[in-house]
Parts: sequence; C-alpha cells; structure tokens
Amino acid sequence: MRSSFFDIRATASDPAAIEAQARYLEEGLLEVKHGKIVSLRPWLEAEAALPGCAIIDRRGMLIVPGFIDCHIHYPQTEMVGAFGEQLLSWLENYTFPTESHYRSPQHAAAMSEFFLQQLLRNGTTSALVFGTVHPESVEALFQAAERHAMRLIAGKVMMDRHAPDDLLETPEESYRQTRALIRRWHGRGRLGYALTPRFAPTSSPALLERVSQLHQEFPDTWIHTHLAENPQEVAWVKRLFPAQRGYLDVYHHYRLTGARSVFAHCLHLEEEEWHCLQQTDSAIAFCPTSNLFLGSGLFNLQRSWQQQVRLGIGTDIGAGTTFNMLQTLGEAYKVGQLQNYKLHACEAFYHATLGGARALSLDHLIGNFMPGKEADFVMLQPTATPLQALRWGNSRDIWEKLFVLMTLGDDRTIAETWVNGQRAWRRDGTEENL
Repeated sequence: MRSSFFDIRATASDPAAIEAQARYLEEGLLEVKHGKIVSLRPWLEAEAALPGCAIIDRRGMLIVPGFIDCHIHYPQTEMVGAFGEQLLSWLENYTFPTESHYRSPQHAAAMSEFFLQQLLRNGTTSALVFGTVHPESVEALFQAAERHAMRLIAGKVMMDRHAPDDLLETPEESYRQTRALIRRWHGRGRLGYALTPRFAPTSSPALLERVSQLHQEFPDTWIHTHLAENPQEVAWVKRLFPAQRGYLDVYHHYRLTGARSVFAHCLHLEEEEWHCLQQTDSAIAFCPTSNLFLGSGLFNLQRSWQQQVRLGIGTDIGAGTTFNMLQTLGEAYKVGQLQNYKLHACEAFYHATLGGARALSLDHLIGNFMPGKEADFVMLQPTATPLQALRWGNSRDIWEKLFVLMTLGDDRTIAETWVNGQRAWRRDGTEENL
C-alpha cells in the first residue's frame, strides 16, 4: 500500500522520547501479509525491490495505526448526550434504565453491531469495553467482534448493591456467569476477557472476593473498572470501606491492581494512590470528553508522566460525547491547556495508538507498523472538509498537520479502517483485502 504514514516506533518514558521515536514517511510502502505487517519502507527504497504485484495506491491520505479506545461502555451508545447530571445521578436517571434492556439477546445483538460499526467508522480498531450485568450483553458483543476479527477486550458488569434490583446479582451468580464467559471467550481469536466490577460502591466485599478469586484462576484476564472520577463518589467509597486507606486501596486490598488492570478517570487521586498505581504497574484510561461533560474534573496528564503510570485514551461512551479519537484528542488538549500543560500532537497520537496498546499490555501486538504487528490501521483524509484542506495546506510540518487533524478532524476525516489486514469500513462501502 502506497501512501503517507505516521507512527511511533517504540514506547517511551517521557514526551520528548516519544518525538524521538516518531516516524513520518511522506511517501512510503506498507507491506502486509496474512494480516500482519511485513515492512514499512520509504517508497523510493521499496520500489526498486518490488515484485510484480498490484499496489493499492492511497496517495493523498495519511495512514496511522488503528486507534485504541481504553475505556468505553457499549450499552451506553443509545444514551449519549443525556442532559444535566453529574456522575451518581446520571447513573441513576439514565444509565441503569438503559442497561436494563440488555437482558434481551436480540437487543444486545443489534446494539453490538451498531456499536462496532461506530468504532470502525471512527477509525477505532481495538477497545476495552464494558457490557452490562447480563451475560447476554457480552455474548452478543464477542460474537459481533469475532465476525469483524477485531482485537477487543470486554466483560460483563459485576454488581451486587446500590443499583436497581433488576440489575443486581449475587456474588455467586456473578462468579459463575463470569467464569463461564471467560472459558468460552478469553483468548479466542483476537478476543480477551476483562473482569469488570462496575466500581467500588456497587461491589460488596463478598463480590470483590469473587473478582479476586477469578483473577487468581485466570491471571491473564484484565481488570477494568472506575477510580476516583467524582468527589462525591470518592467520599462515598470512604464511607463504604472505612478499613481501607482510600479508593484505590479497596481494589489493591482485593489484589485487583497490576499490569493488566486499567482504571478509568483517576481525577481525584491522593499522593499514595499515584504511588500505588506506579508500583503495581497499573494503567489509567484518560477520558476527556466524559470528564468535561459530567463536570467530574481535569485529569493531570503531566502527573502521569512524572509518576511513570501507563496511560491510554478512552472515549467513555456514553458520558463521553464522541466515538471519534481525533475529537477526543482535541478535548484532551483543552484539558491540558486549563492546567498549563501543552499536549503536543506527537504525544496525543502516541496515547491513542502505541501508548494505548501499552496501557492494555498489547504493545507487542498492535500500536505501530513494526514488522510482525497485527495490521490494524486507519486512513485519514486530511482534506475532508474545506477548513481542514485550508489548514492542512498551510501547515509547516507534520506536527502542525497532526495538530490540525486532532483539533479540526471528526468522522469525516476517516476514509478507511483496516482490521487484521482487511478493510473493515470505507465511506463508499466497497471491500478490499490484503
């Protein structure tokens, strides 16, 4: 495939190191075979060694690794843009009523396909996803993701208190249903399972014991939950778990921190909690549109670098207001500006690609165009709108061009999305494989 390419070749410990690992080829050739990256080379170097094979010509596009969404709720797709609440009342008035519909396999199947199509049309090829408390919700999502050959990690919500009765389960039911889902889906194709306690307030100590038991039985599963999103939530956790030192210590006490643990939000962390995240190699999902929409607070991106805590970007649909990673990065920039931190475009694209892969412990498989990686990528049309075309044309270098994409881009900027070496979505609907 002939086009322009941008990626980050290796993970980094600080923003300056990211820029040193950045690779931009104004004209390159990407070779893909059996769904894997074979090579990415400058066109002039590759042209001389080309066999007599057809080349897909996408000059005029910019191809980047597929975007990785590190925190998203697929059942909340149908309630995006719910007005007027902060976290706890938003859950009660909008989220829980919506999620009650997912006991229906038919509804879950229809929304799973709609959800995945929204990811693909926005250039997202991998995601860490919340289902609902119903096993049917995760069955449907995994079935749909398997059809698309997507690398997807998901789990059913585990929740036994402080929610409507029809969304509650016993710890034993949660253990039994989750265990069955793990055995059926975890490690099947490109799918992975995440143990998904909604958050500490909806988890009794008995339930958290069951989550811990499952993680000991299946140590290569992920942990996916929420942490310190809202000040009222933090205070509530302290009342519910007075024996623990703080919010994160609830999870840590039940051995739920670690290299495959991803905590969404982390806006109101105490000093000790930052240290615990770093010492346990846990990861954070930064969700700027959700944090702004619910008025939850501003994430301290600079602190995550200082503490060396792995980090990815989450859209957090449906408190988040867009599936589009370009728009999400634009909001992340504004969050940084409000704290006197200038999020460089190179760093932003790192968080949405290789950095996100590292946050999910998948950077050996996805996130850039290194040989052997899975061939997930997205073609960006830099001139999708007249304003983008104007700014792209007068941008001085690749950094300014990337910044224009993340501040002016949206779903119209996504021309094609490729998953596992096959085109999964294109604006004109045609198909083409590598």
